[in-house]
Amino acid sequence: MSLKVALQMDPIDAIDIDGDSSFRIAEEAQARGHSLFYYTPDKLIFHAGKVLAQGWPLTVRREVTNHFSLGAAQQVDLADFDVVWLRQDPPFDMGYITTTHILEMIHPKTLVVNDPKWVRNYPEKLLVLQFPDLTPPTMIARDLEALKSFKAEHGDMILKPLYGNGGAGVFRLGPDDRNLNSLHELFTSINREPLIAQKFLPDVAKGDKRVILVDGEPVGAINRVPAKGETRSNMHVGGRPEKVALTARDREICARIGPLLRKKGQIFVGIDVIGGYLTEINVTSPTGIRELDRFDRTNVAALIWEVIERKRAAG
Repeated sequence: MSLKVALQMDPIDAIDIDGDSSFRIAEEAQARGHSLFYYTPDKLIFHAGKVLAQGWPLTVRREVTNHFSLGAAQQVDLADFDVVWLRQDPPFDMGYITTTHILEMIHPKTLVVNDPKWVRNYPEKLLVLQFPDLTPPTMIARDLEALKSFKAEHGDMILKPLYGNGGAGVFRLGPDDRNLNSLHELFTSINREPLIAQKFLPDVAKGDKRVILVDGEPVGAINRVPAKGETRSNMHVGGRPEKVALTARDREICARIGPLLRKKGQIFVGIDVIGGYLTEINVTSPTGIRELDRFDRTNVAALIWEVIERKRAAG
């Protein structure tokens, strides 16, 4: 089966091919005989009832600083493609949300991965709210007094933007920290969104586990250990990836959330688990494929494409 595949992603010239999951997905697609077309989110267009994109035929190769070639620029009708990948990174802002509305117009005739309707409705820090028994104590609020009461109850907490990513704007407020008022002023001056507060989990010092699910099934995990003196474990801010096995608790969490992810067309998902607690369900642009390649020799990209190819073969 040869599929026409379009990738909606951030500029390809700036990616790190040794860590970027979108590149690994494209590389595996090409190896399986699928054709590739690449465009950036700002080149997505709705016009006269059609979903169009301005971009380039794409060829990828595993050569640092020489990892891609582009064909002649052209405008295409995305309804003519078999698969469109929604792979730009957050922030999960109105620009991002608008792309999900536009791509929803061609799905599922053209298979959009992940399903844009449920990417929009299930952002990282909100889907976990449906599983309160699996998560640490959590509050979503903009009201300062409510956040103060949460801190008074739990003492040590994490405060972060509801739609942030990559560890940006994540603060730990310990029992004696007096910065909640100032941080609230800062965040509320930037946007009108609520904040998310979670009880601090000391086990984060041992690592923040990223578990990868493909079509609702766990296929492996990596542990992300914070740098010395850091609370955040994100690799963007110095977290160190380590080999780690799935535990019984990880599998229990996946068994609970997997059927919902499968039902809602979330084929490639990464969840975050700290000390046995589910903290995020990443559906927008999850990562971790390359690390599992290195640590476990698990070809996650191939597993993802096998699911997609089955779905396309089934019509």
